[in-house]
Amino acid sequence: MPSWDAPAVTSSESPDTSTEHDEPPARFADEDLRGARFVRCDLSGAVLRAVDVAGAEIDAPWLLEGTLDASVDGEWSFAETVRHLVMATDTWVRGAVLGVERPWHPLGMPNAEYAADGHDPSVFAPGTPTWSEVLAVRADRTALVRGLLAETTADELDATRANPWAPRYPETVRSCLHTVLEEEWEHLRYALRDLDVLDGRGEERGSAG
Repeated sequence: MPSWDAPAVTSSESPDTSTEHDEPPARFADEDLRGARFVRCDLSGAVLRAVDVAGAEIDAPWLLEGTLDASVDGEWSFAETVRHLVMATDTWVRGAVLGVERPWHPLGMPNAEYAADGHDPSVFAPGTPTWSEVLAVRADRTALVRGLLAETTADELDATRANPWAPRYPETVRSCLHTVLEEEWEHLRYALRDLDVLDGRGEERGSAG
């Protein structure tokens, strides 16, 4: 990237980027950042003035080149993890909470024991969908959960539902939503762990080259 020739941003130009630590935002003026690499960085609220970004590559957080379908030690890839979260939302929200009879989207990813536990895997489409298809379904399911969290009353949260895997055991709407949020948190941890490994492998290959 060519030289950063912008003057320092004045306080009147800067957006409100204060953090809980009250650390002043970093400022770069007349710096040559050609070839710089920012990985898992938060650049929200950044201000760029008179900056040449020809050839810059910007992607979604943590989604480095080749990581979407890469697996670490036989675990799900990032794309497969997102598909599994679609399936989890369908099971616990569309199925258990909303009572949809066949709640699963074909692009969902079931757990390995799904068929062995007596469930019908044919509800899920074979093959590998495109990332844009996965993102579209994921966005729909995320919006569904956010809507329920925003609109469900305390009384509704205490309403009982059947456990989707063991219908003889009751669950509350609250516990169903907690299960989805737990799935989100745990699989985020797993995904970040594996993406760190993949990032390290990429850096090793770069050093070897």
